Amino acid sequence: MTPLLDSSADLASTDWYVARAVSEGWSRAVLADRIKGHLHLREGSAPSNFAAVTTRFGIRTCRTASQDPYTLDFLGLSGQIAERDLETSIIDNLQRFLLELGTGFAFVGRQYRFEVEGDEFVIDLLFFNYVQNRFVVIELKVEPFNPAHTGQLGFYVAWTDENLRQSHHAPTIGILICAGRNESVVRYSLASTAAPLAVSDYTYSQLPTEALPAVPDAETLSEVVEHPVVDGRQLTIAEYLDEFGTG
Repeated sequence: MTPLLDSSADLASTDWYVARAVSEGWSRAVLADRIKGHLHLREGSAPSNFAAVTTRFGIRTCRTASQDPYTLDFLGLSGQIAERDLETSIIDNLQRFLLELGTGFAFVGRQYRFEVEGDEFVIDLLFFNYVQNRFVVIELKVEPFNPAHTGQLGFYVAWTDENLRQSHHAPTIGILICAGRNESVVRYSLASTAAPLAVSDYTYSQLPTEALPAVPDAETLSEVVEHPVVDGRQLTIAEYLDEFGTG
């Protein structure tokens, strides 16, 4: 049998997908989508204040709940659009958006309304991640980031934490998905809030392939997950991970 991994493949990236596919039980279709979207580069890469406001043991978990950028090519949108149109398109393609968000996300509500002493407020999108056991508040902005966004999102996170979160739940986090950002402005804004927040861009197109680590195509890597063959040797998943590690 011809080896499925050759010398051109980036083993660290390949191992990342193999380990995640095994631990999270990804189907071949899900694995293919993760590879196509270069998830290993996007997951946890959004600017955040998680390191400053969460426990040492919760930093990595929080980071896996966010990506940068979010790839929304499946919405069929382009150019400048209204925020409501973006939100509507996401809801119309909710199953695909849940896949883009990552493992464990369940939809709670759109335009989730609540009152504070008679004043009404609206959360764009509210999710619960059953793997991380936490609420995730998502705000959409079709404009570049500005500091007011973190104040608004932090307020929504605080309300959700106090009114929806149960005692056995992990702390709520907020993710702002916006149309571009000034990195320094984001850094100062995140430093000024105690709410655990991340700021991500979105794109309507797939990430460019130039200068990306070489990863086997989805079909090949699916075979690695199901029937690993390295240098002509058939390996079990356990043997593969034991020999090559998780990267």
